[in-house]
Amino acid sequence: MDRNLNYQLFYQAKNYISGGVNSPVRAFKAVGGIPIFVKRGKGSKIYDVEGKSYIDYCMSWGALILGHSNPVLIREIKKIIENGTSFGIPTEIEVEFAKEICNAIPSIEMVRLVNSGTEATMTAIRLARGYTGRNKVIKFSGCYHGHVDYLLVQAGSGATTLGIPTSSGVPKDFVKNTFVVPYNNLDAVEKVVKKYYKDIACIIVEPVAANMGVVLPKNGFLEGLREICDYYKIVLIFDEVITGFRLTYGGAQTLFKIKPDLTCLGKIIGGGFPIGAVGGKKEIMEHLAPVGSVYQAGTLSGNPPAVTAGITTLKILKNKQIYKSLEQNTKFLYETIKQNIKKFKHQVVLNYIGSMFTIFFTEKEVYDYETVLSADTKLYAKFFHKLLENGIYFPPSQFEACFLSFAHADKDIEYTTKICKEALIDV
Repeated sequence: MDRNLNYQLFYQAKNYISGGVNSPVRAFKAVGGIPIFVKRGKGSKIYDVEGKSYIDYCMSWGALILGHSNPVLIREIKKIIENGTSFGIPTEIEVEFAKEICNAIPSIEMVRLVNSGTEATMTAIRLARGYTGRNKVIKFSGCYHGHVDYLLVQAGSGATTLGIPTSSGVPKDFVKNTFVVPYNNLDAVEKVVKKYYKDIACIIVEPVAANMGVVLPKNGFLEGLREICDYYKIVLIFDEVITGFRLTYGGAQTLFKIKPDLTCLGKIIGGGFPIGAVGGKKEIMEHLAPVGSVYQAGTLSGNPPAVTAGITTLKILKNKQIYKSLEQNTKFLYETIKQNIKKFKHQVVLNYIGSMFTIFFTEKEVYDYETVLSADTKLYAKFFHKLLENGIYFPPSQFEACFLSFAHADKDIEYTTKICKEALIDV
């Protein structure tokens, strides 16, 4: 096998695909080097075009909670695609899938299927605006909700000012209605809300932040957001594209016992296929067309392969032993590294919950975007490549989450802890 095939493919890809990749972080820009090109995946492992295997902790960015090529999932998908791939017409399994989601998440009374997490957040915010008749949105620094224009925004000159665009091609006018405040800072939220509550349609938040690495909510933070929204009649949106069915069967809101008004889902509910969903209170959801005036549509929404993969995944996840096993493996990895932390040359901080974790190269407690940015990205890059050389694939960015799947065996975890310790000592 040609050991330069990954290089050859990447240089070829750059001639035909912008940046050589179809999503930026895949390009290894944050860690340096050339990305691997995956040929296949099975269980906990991926195999590149050169034949090398890696224990995968990216798992399609959290979507593959059952692992790669789950045999039950593959069997059901093969059966359904023999009848067709997409119709743009209602199907019986869409109803079954919607029922599964509504039964699993108590805050969701009705649901609308879309094709991605970005579509879900975009629809949720449009719906909140249509429902309230207000325009402004509050989001949190470091929380990513898809590449919607008015959500590609960072804080302005002050922590509670209106935002400024973080991407070229986004006019300033598009983000003039978006406030950006620090994650885990209720005082900042209250300051903005008290001044602008008549214009604020919604607050959107990742209940556990995972797009700046794993950052947990402080005690009382989510409860405080719920109280603020109730008092000022603001729609509370939980972006559970990552955490939905990841931390427990009903998502982060079930774990923390907080009911948002709207929930955005994606990743796991597609079982590896592109999908998204927005769901919530019936009185809000009925503002969507065709019964309401808030327009949303999608040709491939609810297509049979994605819905079948979702139904199959959710049915398997009803087995509580899966979550128990996932958490035990993650906790073992976490505690093993934690016990050896004094041996490392550099200070590291580990954040984890359920089956997701991040190793930050920093001395500070990591609880918001500012503390996340204290992490040493150059050290992470060295650490990443040490793991890669030894057959372990972590996300190619310090500011992403690692994910375990049910397919990760004890021997995978034991080998990972061994290599992580060696890499952390060596960098």
